[in-house]
Amino acid sequence: MKKVVRGFYSIAHSVKLCRPNVIAAYPITPQTEIVENLAKMYANGELGDCEYVTAESEFGAASILVGASATGARTFTATCSQGLILMSEVLLNAAGMRLPIVLVNTNRAISAPLSIWNDHQDSMLLRDGGLIQIHVETNQEAHDMVPVAFKVAENSKVMLPFMVNMDGFKLTHAYEPVDLLEQEDVDSFLPPYQPPAYLTTKNPLTFGSYAPPHCYAEFRVALQNAMLRAKDEIERAYKEWGEIIGRDWGGHVVGENTDSDLVVVSMGSLTGMARDVVNQLRKEGMSVGLLKIRTFRPFPAKEVRDELSNASKIIVLERAVSFGYEGPVGIEVKSALFGLSPEFYSFAVGLGGRDVPREELVKIIRDVYEGKVEQGFHFRTIKEFEEVVV
Repeated sequence: MKKVVRGFYSIAHSVKLCRPNVIAAYPITPQTEIVENLAKMYANGELGDCEYVTAESEFGAASILVGASATGARTFTATCSQGLILMSEVLLNAAGMRLPIVLVNTNRAISAPLSIWNDHQDSMLLRDGGLIQIHVETNQEAHDMVPVAFKVAENSKVMLPFMVNMDGFKLTHAYEPVDLLEQEDVDSFLPPYQPPAYLTTKNPLTFGSYAPPHCYAEFRVALQNAMLRAKDEIERAYKEWGEIIGRDWGGHVVGENTDSDLVVVSMGSLTGMARDVVNQLRKEGMSVGLLKIRTFRPFPAKEVRDELSNASKIIVLERAVSFGYEGPVGIEVKSALFGLSPEFYSFAVGLGGRDVPREELVKIIRDVYEGKVEQGFHFRTIKEFEEVVV
């Protein structure tokens, strides 16, 4: 059933069809209307056997879900920015306890200074926390990825929190035609959650126990192995989803004309404009392609390397900064290309929600293609340096 809906609703509707048992949340811009929609569904009796809890903070919401997930409940929350950082202590515990909490992060800039607008700095701060992370390009993709997130997170080979990242405002507030899922389709893909271990008075267990040096490292190894297994399970879930629904989203990365001399690498909603610019420049005779990265953790190093192995120049469009070094996506891509020697450029654009004009992307690509830019990391879509407060 195709309807024109906002990104908020595309998520809430999909979560409802996944039959969650516990939803706990605290409102924060630009995430708020996701949980508002879910609260309305709960009040109307549409969520079935589900408890909806409005927590006193994001820390509280994540804590509620840790307890619920440990007892075998299917759990969901949504947050962003400062809220995600406030949750981070609990989410890292959830990863260590192997609890498959699913959350949607509506990417938003981090303070200070205060910004409610979009970039990827918030999710990048959790890249090493043991959470599976994907970035979506459209509201349709976000809608479809929620059942996939539950399917992978709850897989007994994985059992890890799963974070779906969608760009705040760029997607959350946008109206798009979305082919809304039907309950029978989701039920045929996502079975009821059967936890391999859970808290019960009949069989007492310990989650998140104290681990002295003689055994702590083994827990970290187990988490790493689960994350690596998740890579294959995500691919299987994409394939199964495509067979059921008929929308093939591809794999961890989606390459378009990556045999070109120059390839642009992007994540999230900016990919749509990047694709349009690349297609325009190809019509003008430029040898340029596009690589969309969907999965950020586990990072698809082999797939990235395979797609970019023939490029002589690579541009990474960044929405965050690893301060004191360069852009985090560029760091990962360069690592995947170890031993190869393309010219490498990364550009931080659109930080704090600043517009990324189409002509700016055209200029970036043309300048790199024509050898007018030094290799390395650059800020773009900023004022002249002398106007920047330092």
